Amino acid sequence: MTTSATPRERLLDAAGELFYRDGVNIGVDALCKAAGVSKKSMYQLFRSKDELIAESLASRGPSYQALLHPGPEDDRTARDRILAVFERQDQMVAEGNFLGCPYVSTAIELKNPEHPGSVVARHFKQQLTDFFHRELRKAGAEDPATLAIQLTIIFDGASARAVVRAQNLGGIGVVTAAALLDAAGVRSGELVG
Repeated sequence: MTTSATPRERLLDAAGELFYRDGVNIGVDALCKAAGVSKKSMYQLFRSKDELIAESLASRGPSYQALLHPGPEDDRTARDRILAVFERQDQMVAEGNFLGCPYVSTAIELKNPEHPGSVVARHFKQQLTDFFHRELRKAGAEDPATLAIQLTIIFDGASARAVVRAQNLGGIGVVTAAALLDAAGVRSGELVG
């Protein structure tokens, strides 16, 4: 966080870090203290803590996705682009700061699917599924919609395992996703029939 950051930016940064590390139930006082912003200022900038939860997730979404998704300039096959997501997940876990998927964690904590934070979490989780779906369509997969959901479940399951077991994934997400792609005939970016 730069010293020239606005109070809004400081709140979003602090909220993103604290919500990910400590959960969304962290108190407003601790949040404001970490951001160096008064409670009065926070409530002038955000109507509620719920709005801050949603906006902090939304503000971090693009950078989290950029860590996971291969960019448009990546010219690997669709299969390799999909597996790259799981390889990056493996790397994030191995770096030692991984506390699970921030969107799944938030939605589980909030429990209310209509909470603004849950709506944002669902939006970003859908973007991962949509990425898989686009790649599977390029590869000519027979049922890309179902396969994309299955790949998302593998991703989320690997995330949960990394947190619950408090250990590296050791490639299990990559191997499991590859087995699913093999079973669907998606090899080297082309459908094997």
